[in-house]
Amino acid sequence: MRNPDGAQKVVVIGAGMGGLCAAIRLALAGLSVTLVETQSYPGGKMRSLPSVAGPVDAGPTVLTLRAVFDDLFAAAGERLEDHLSLIPQPILARHWWLDGSRLDLFADPEASAAAVATLAGAQAEAEFIRFNRLSLQLYQAFDAPMMRAREPKMARIALNALRAPAIWPALTPNRTLGRHLAATFTDPRLRQLFGRYATYVGGMPDLSPAVLALIWQAEANGVWAVQGGMHLLAQALGGLAERVGVTMRYGVGAVRIVRKSGRAAEVILSDNRSLKCDAVVFNGDPAALLAGLLGNGPQQALAQTHAHPRSLSAWVWSFAAVPAGADLIHHNVFFASDSAREFGPIAKGRMPEEATLYICAEDRASGSPLNPGPERFEIIMNAPPKPTLSPHEVTECRAKTFPQLAKFGLTFDQPPPDQALMTPHGFAALFPGSQGSIYGRSPHGTLASFQRPRAQTALPGLYLAGGGAHPGAGVPMAALSGKHAAEAILKDLTSGSRFIPTAMRGGMSMVSRLTGRGR
Repeated sequence: MRNPDGAQKVVVIGAGMGGLCAAIRLALAGLSVTLVETQSYPGGKMRSLPSVAGPVDAGPTVLTLRAVFDDLFAAAGERLEDHLSLIPQPILARHWWLDGSRLDLFADPEASAAAVATLAGAQAEAEFIRFNRLSLQLYQAFDAPMMRAREPKMARIALNALRAPAIWPALTPNRTLGRHLAATFTDPRLRQLFGRYATYVGGMPDLSPAVLALIWQAEANGVWAVQGGMHLLAQALGGLAERVGVTMRYGVGAVRIVRKSGRAAEVILSDNRSLKCDAVVFNGDPAALLAGLLGNGPQQALAQTHAHPRSLSAWVWSFAAVPAGADLIHHNVFFASDSAREFGPIAKGRMPEEATLYICAEDRASGSPLNPGPERFEIIMNAPPKPTLSPHEVTECRAKTFPQLAKFGLTFDQPPPDQALMTPHGFAALFPGSQGSIYGRSPHGTLASFQRPRAQTALPGLYLAGGGAHPGAGVPMAALSGKHAAEAILKDLTSGSRFIPTAMRGGMSMVSRLTGRGR
């Protein structure tokens, strides 16, 4: 479909998950949408690097809450499965410890409980069952009024909590995830395992709030792999955007958001062209606006607390090789012997003394026999945000990665080249204003989740989408942020508070899990 002449014009800056999803929903509602992206491809952090085995993911590897994307394609009258091959993962992840123990967690909670019993006994099984139940109650308390709401509904969250008194300890001020898990599990391996979910949003377990235990439920509800790599999800969304009428402009960035008559009204591009508009969606790190990287027009639209302090970064290896010595599945976690040796140095801005390493064995998603030859791998190690590159950082990272994996018996036939490593400095360069952080604002602190900026900023006409905005980091959360941005713009348009309403051919069409398909 093509947008009607005279429709309100929106410029979306950045083709990450949030920007793509906002652009698609706005175009479906009849607005004239132009999306500009500095890179030559869509996806933002959902990117890939070339290898001898084909493109290998260099960004997100886990797809959860699939319904978020099913809903988006349904809104356009299409089906996600017609554009991507999604493979459900019966084993969510395989976890390894240096003492030789190993634990698989499953999409079937009873299978997970049995596996925990095999690992650590009947008491640990009972503790896991209780943790799974309480984390589900946390998820249910926060899902609709927090993650799926454009504005967090504090009264609704409080009401949900009153109905589930078992979750009250997790909501206690200054109750960290680490402290919560220490009170939940007697086995230190399980405390270490579930503590790693804080890193999913760029935090450390001893500084992040206990409510982040609900992240486990996002995985427990199902994990899917994208056949060919997660970067194909971004390509599918880019194709959908084009089909619904979004004008996609790759290879050109935004250098300035111009404020006129007290509102965002124009975007100046890197090719010196100008796009006049009625609204701007910024799908980038909010810290870039605060730093004035898009001019002084939007600089006052946010508070410093919306983007600071910063979340964690990562060192990411993306390469192809022939592995030996470990029975890998699609998602694997190799734990350090002591969390303090990992997070203690990171908290001081240094590389871990001993790292926990996540490995996505990209070609093992289907469980089918592998073809001979190199496989594609992505290895992620947590890092502090660092906008600069130290002289020996790549060498040191290599020394912290591959000898550590060799202790578990995992080796590769050839080491990856230096250019296969993405550093915090690389993230800082690729995503201006981020300072190397890849999750936006830090989740540390009791109310950190409520301090992320909302879709609607203090500058009329300027809206936010992406992992740095509400509801936060992660692929489905970034996609929901785009939905929230689109809803905010459409609300302002129809209310007349920030827009002069114009006729929209066919009315407004929005689909969600709550409203279903409808016009």
